Amino acid sequence: MSNLFLSQKAVFKTSEIPLPSSKSESNRVLIIDALTSGENRISNLAEARDTQTMITLLRKNPPLFDVLDAGTTMRFLTAYAAVTNQHKIMTGTPRMCERPIGILVDALREVGAEIHYLGQDGYPPLAIHGIAEQKSKKVSIRGDVSSQYISAMLMIAPILPMGLEIELLGKIGSQTYIEMTLALMAHFGIKYGWENEIISVPHQAYQAQEFMVESDWSGASYWFSLLACAEEGEFFLKGLKENSLQGDSKIVDIMDNLGIQSVFEKNGVRLTKQKVKGLDHWDFTHCPDLAQTVAVTCAIIGQKVDFTGLESLRIKETDRIHALQQELAKFNAQLTETETNVFTLIPSVEIPNQVQIHTYDDHRMAMAFMPLLTKTDLIIEDPAVVNKSYPSFWKHCDGLGIKMSR
Repeated sequence: MSNLFLSQKAVFKTSEIPLPSSKSESNRVLIIDALTSGENRISNLAEARDTQTMITLLRKNPPLFDVLDAGTTMRFLTAYAAVTNQHKIMTGTPRMCERPIGILVDALREVGAEIHYLGQDGYPPLAIHGIAEQKSKKVSIRGDVSSQYISAMLMIAPILPMGLEIELLGKIGSQTYIEMTLALMAHFGIKYGWENEIISVPHQAYQAQEFMVESDWSGASYWFSLLACAEEGEFFLKGLKENSLQGDSKIVDIMDNLGIQSVFEKNGVRLTKQKVKGLDHWDFTHCPDLAQTVAVTCAIIGQKVDFTGLESLRIKETDRIHALQQELAKFNAQLTETETNVFTLIPSVEIPNQVQIHTYDDHRMAMAFMPLLTKTDLIIEDPAVVNKSYPSFWKHCDGLGIKMSR
């Protein structure tokens, strides 16, 4: 794996950045489309490897679903295969087989699915044998581990003969992703109720519709960060909506405190620099994919901040809390757990002349640390990891005049 060398650059011309499509919306719409009788007209699907993997598996329908390193794809296709009474082996990369899936399997078994673990209980690989008969119309799922389990059950709920009631137990994390799932289901004709901790979805049919996937707010966050860390510049990010289904649109509010003004225009949002207002605390419970981006930004621009809501970062592509701690230390910043589940970001006071970032097979590590090039020469190990969610990322960096070599 070759390293990518990025030369220091702190001033940017006014630039337009064509963002990738939302992986989160794309993956949900693909499952809904596969469960719909009739032909949907879906456009602007994500180029992300996770989404392209799902497209390929749904189209070719092989007996073994190898999702590679795509957690969303693993969880959504597990529920999809069960409700459509398919016999499937579900597997992925070694890291994917270390990521828990027991909560989803338990919920599927409760409604009648036959699923067996082929290795360690609670983890892929799995053997799925469908749902011969629905045994229960109600399941209880913890809300603080992964919203993807809940979204997977919600999308198959209308297809179940008795529909489904899902009771959310405890603290709900990434609620915006659950709301996105329900909003997309409603777009395709599904009626549901959500009262207190119970989401109710009656038995009904998805209706064929047109849908255009929005640009990706997670991908947008790296350009917010780059401009916040830069000395000068202005970016226009194409394809973003002010009233977005994506929870990561919260980056607008976060970066408003970190020196970025966002103005929505007809086809996207314009970013300009403004005075840093300061940020004391942020809770990432409902937008955990922004945590790395914001941590690096604060470390670079000198903001000491307390972060909460990072619990789910331990079971992502890597242990993202550990990875952040290791890589922030390379330019004299710290992320320390000062209280239980409270992490304090101590910014850097001196950045070395060159920093080399290890990416841990995690696309977000590569992209989140990219803005460090505004202060020093930067080396990114295994830059191809961005293909998981944003294959054109380095091309877009090149378009901003960033000098890169391998």
